[in-house]
Amino acid sequence: MKRTQMWVLALSSVASFMVVLDMLVVATSLPAVQKDLGASLAGLEWTVNAYTLSFAVLLMTAAGLGERFGRRLVFAAGLGLFALASAACALAPSIGWLLAARTVQGAGAAAIMPAALSLLNAAFPPERRGWATGVYGSVSGLGVTLGPVVGGAVTQGLAWQWIFWINVPVGVVALVLVLARVPVTPTRAVRLDGVGVVLSALAAFLLAYSLVRTNWPLGLAGLAVTGAFLWWERRTPAPMLPLRLFGSRAFSAGNAAVFLLNGALTGSIFFTAQYFQLAQHLQPLEAGLRLLPWGVAPLLLAPRAGTLADRWGSRGLVAGGLAVLSTGLLWLGLTAGPDRAYAWAGAGLIVSGIGVSFALPALTRSVVSSVAPADIGIASGTFSTMRQLGGAFGVAIAGVVFGTPGAFADGFTPAIVATAVMGYAGMAAALLLPGRAKALAAVHPAPAQPTPARTA
Repeated sequence: MKRTQMWVLALSSVASFMVVLDMLVVATSLPAVQKDLGASLAGLEWTVNAYTLSFAVLLMTAAGLGERFGRRLVFAAGLGLFALASAACALAPSIGWLLAARTVQGAGAAAIMPAALSLLNAAFPPERRGWATGVYGSVSGLGVTLGPVVGGAVTQGLAWQWIFWINVPVGVVALVLVLARVPVTPTRAVRLDGVGVVLSALAAFLLAYSLVRTNWPLGLAGLAVTGAFLWWERRTPAPMLPLRLFGSRAFSAGNAAVFLLNGALTGSIFFTAQYFQLAQHLQPLEAGLRLLPWGVAPLLLAPRAGTLADRWGSRGLVAGGLAVLSTGLLWLGLTAGPDRAYAWAGAGLIVSGIGVSFALPALTRSVVSSVAPADIGIASGTFSTMRQLGGAFGVAIAGVVFGTPGAFADGFTPAIVATAVMGYAGMAAALLLPGRAKALAAVHPAPAQPTPARTA
């Protein structure tokens, strides 16, 4: 690698690690937050959803800001905002304050992720992007691995507030290095779609809130606003989400698959972390250690999966990975019980982690490589948006299925089975991805043949 490529890969991976860590570090601290701030289950869901929805609906705007003002500048600004919001989360005296700070934290994450992925994809040629995104994914997988463990250790050893304080020094150091080591990126004049941002944010909030509260009139209102958003995006000259990109089968099927994959993953993590504490009565650190097998496989296998995607194409890896993920979740849900030995749950966690290891890097490659170089930024933003929206809706849907049981273990099994169903639906979407030959033809079209001269 060139020195610049090394710094871009390192800093984009560290930033992604921090964002993913903060998404999962709260998992094992939720019972402590509930006890300290008096939060309900719905309030706990919104400690996840406030972050992921803000993250999701601002991603496309952040991607546009990156094109307009430079990806490096937006990347650095996102790191600074994320660090400040993390401090605000740590100082929260009430659940309302925490939710507000988590919303701002999600906005910082929205600035970080598309800029990081765009910088990464622009720094490496197409034949090396699979490897680079595999490394990037493996470091993100480290956040998945360590998030629940760090959250449990910090919550049990110090206090839940410290799970947010740890972001502050990491964010500040990364900000300084980005400004010092990543070169200034070019800019281009782009119009920002303010109406699209408002409509997409309102639609996502109404749909998620209607699920959490089982308020179907709000759900219908959310669908109506979604329709208005699509109508606007089709007609505005500068859409935040160019609908033309969905004319690519790889792009549309890949985004549907990552929505369902992350919904299954986030929903299952949310409830499994609490299951170990509330149903099996373990301490936060013990619960975090029991979640550790979930992230080991992505850490070890994701770089290899990215290389395999370069060689074999994405469809088989994504569909197979989602099938393995879903089967692991189904096993986890159906074998759960307050007195069940950990080996049963551990097997499900390992299997589902292996599935994520192969599916996610291949999905990233498939979607980003399906568009023209000029659209890489907007494609990265769309992919990240669908991934985060999937996480929010996965928690909300699993929460609806969980209901209000007499004992936590009674609601856990149907909630996890629901996440497995989401995963199988993602597998069906992945089967619509083009095969390797078609994907390569889309990225490297054959040159046009000259028209032979006509003779008299």
